[in-house]
Amino acid sequence: MPGLDPDIHAEPNFNMDHRVKPGGGEVKRNGRGIIQRAARMISPYFVIAGLDPAIHADKRGMRTFWVYILASRPRGTLYIGVTNNLIRRIYEHRERLFDGFTKEHAVKMLVFCEQHATAMTAIQREKNIKHWSRSWKIEFIRSMNPDWRDLWEEIAQ
Repeated sequence: MPGLDPDIHAEPNFNMDHRVKPGGGEVKRNGRGIIQRAARMISPYFVIAGLDPAIHADKRGMRTFWVYILASRPRGTLYIGVTNNLIRRIYEHRERLFDGFTKEHAVKMLVFCEQHATAMTAIQREKNIKHWSRSWKIEFIRSMNPDWRDLWEEIAQ
């Protein structure tokens, strides 16, 4: 996709606790398994995250977009989605408000979420993760959330 940085949308790097990607752009994992990317320009798009994984738009009124992974249980059925309102969307999955895959397979445990500044970067990231093998996805979740804790309580505060 034109204008996207291939370093952000490449194969998984399972040791992302704190490292600098080629060409800049610091990647950090906070203690809750939520990925944050330091601001950096990506030909006219950029990805933002600060020290606080705020669920709401930042102080300048910018919208945020989220890529998230739900699981039915540790190493169980996985669902990868994208939204502009993480709390609302996870609540809808948890309460089974809509028919579909997550309701049918009881997938409602939030095991990973990642914030993006634009819909384009979030959608591209979601598509890339969906194309990974199941073992990559499981290893990726395990590297960010080793105990497969449900992150719902932490984001809903």
